[in-house]
Amino acid sequence: MANPTSRHSRARRDKRRANWKGETPNLGQCPECKELKLPHRACPSCGAYNGTKVLEIVEK
Repeated sequence: MANPTSRHSRARRDKRRANWKGETPNLGQCPECKELKLPHRACPSCGAYNGTKVLEIVEK
């Protein structure tokens, strides 16, 4: 198996590692309560999905 003949510089190594960024989730607005929610999921604040109530939300 081939081995590298020379060492890579710190700049070259860091350029390769510079693309590990976290991404913000794509949030949409709930049509029922206008809160932010993930797409294709029931709203965590009101429990609605696609215009119908599918979750019973218990407030503390």
